[in-house]
This record gives sequence, structure tokens and C-alpha cells, in this order.
Amino acid sequence: MFSIFKILKKKKVVPHIRLSGIIGAVGKFKQGMDFVGQQEIIEKAFSFKKASAVAISINSPGGSPVQSHLIYSFIRKQAQKNNKKVMVFAEDVAASGGYLIACAGDEIYANSSSIIGSIGVIYASFGLKELIKKIGIERRIYTAGKNKSSLDPFVDEKQEDIERLKKIQLELHADFIKVVEDSRSNKIKKDGNPDLFTGEFWSGSTAKKLGLIDGIGNADDIIKKKFGEDVIIKKFEKSKSWLNKKLSGANESQIENIINILEERSIWQKFGF
Repeated sequence: MFSIFKILKKKKVVPHIRLSGIIGAVGKFKQGMDFVGQQEIIEKAFSFKKASAVAISINSPGGSPVQSHLIYSFIRKQAQKNNKKVMVFAEDVAASGGYLIACAGDEIYANSSSIIGSIGVIYASFGLKELIKKIGIERRIYTAGKNKSSLDPFVDEKQEDIERLKKIQLELHADFIKVVEDSRSNKIKKDGNPDLFTGEFWSGSTAKKLGLIDGIGNADDIIKKKFGEDVIIKKFEKSKSWLNKKLSGANESQIENIINILEERSIWQKFGF
């Protein structure tokens, strides 16, 4: 018994966590991925003493720049605090905020068909002024502060509001670019690639050529290649919320009614999903 325990003790262990979904409080039940919801599971994975590295799988088209940056920063702090290497694996999509989080990895891998990149900032809205006029609704706005009603979708756009928004977007974009440049340092190939920071996105194969990722492969294969076939991949999973437990017992049509939410679909569909 002692000898078996000794053999198991010598085996290498790699904690593996999965970050999936749109980033931020989105959807009907606000079930998007955010820092508070992921903090505990990230901390647990990095506090596993036997491990020299932590694997993180990401499947996200992005979302909130703030939540993306908070998760990214927390992963880096935990890696430095616990002296662990971070290996990130992109699944279907690691784009926009999803790619920002991926930059927390010392190494980034993806499938050849993964969607990678979209290093940019977007704001989307609707102009509904003519719609409410057509159905006989009058918009009334009362504010303290002349810019409080900026970008109201029920009134005409103001050029000054657009310019103010674009200024903020440029600042956020600069922050995003700095994260990518700092984390990928001399790996990214900016020369001859003017579209790198334009919000463009690419397949995993092209992303590797651009230096946005380090290699092609899935989590299990890469981890076994680096740590041996007998490595123990310890899954760290977030426990299901009350809502998710309820959904587990729901029938297919009920689930479809919940996930078929425009806000979520519009983000995923940008990348063909």
C-alpha cells in the first residue's frame, strides 16, 4: 500500500479549469462569465501545491472589457504568487475579451479551426426614434447634467456624443493592445500585419503565423506531451448555480427559450457560432 501511494505521489498533476461564455452580466438571467463568479475556482487551481503549471481552457467571444481585464489580471497575480506556469487552450473562440484573458497564458494553444483575435472595442445600439413616433409614443427625458442622456436610442444622435464615445473606445483599445504586446512581447509579428490590432480575427492556423498563439493542439494532448502520458489532469469545475441545476432538469424547448436571447446570440454569431 505504501509503495502504491509513493508511486501516485510522484506522478505529475496539472490543474485544469474552463472559462466559457460571454464575459459580463448578459442574457436574461445575467449568467455571463465574470470575475466574481470565477475568482474562487481560479484561486483553488493555483493553490494546488503539487502542480508546476495550471491549464486554462477558454471558449468566449468576449464581452465586458472590465471583467475581461479583472480575470486576466487575477490569473497573472495567482501565477506569480504561486510560481506556476499558465497554459491556455482556446476552444471554438478566444476573441476580443476572450483573447485578452488568453493573454494571461505563458503559452497559448488553439485548434486549427479556432477563432482567435478581434483585438478591438465595439459599442452597438439601435436608433428607435422613428419607431416610437410611428406607434404614437412621446419620449420625455429629465436630467441633471447635460450629458446624462448621451446616446439615448430614442432621440437623434449628437456628434459630440459620438466623439466622446470614440475617445473612450480608443483608450480601451490602447489598454487592450498593451496587454497583448506585454504578454506576447517578441512573439507577435506586427511588421507586415497592419490588421493585427484592427479588430480582425483569424483561424487558429493563421493566428499561429501571426504570433497570437504558440501552437496547435488540444489540452489533453499538449499536457501529456509536456508532462508525460501518466500525468494526472485534475479538473477544477465551478459548482452549478441554482439556476443551472433547474435547467439540467428542463426539457429541450425550455432551454432553447432561455439561451435563444438576442444579446448573447449577436455576440456569438459575429464569429460564426
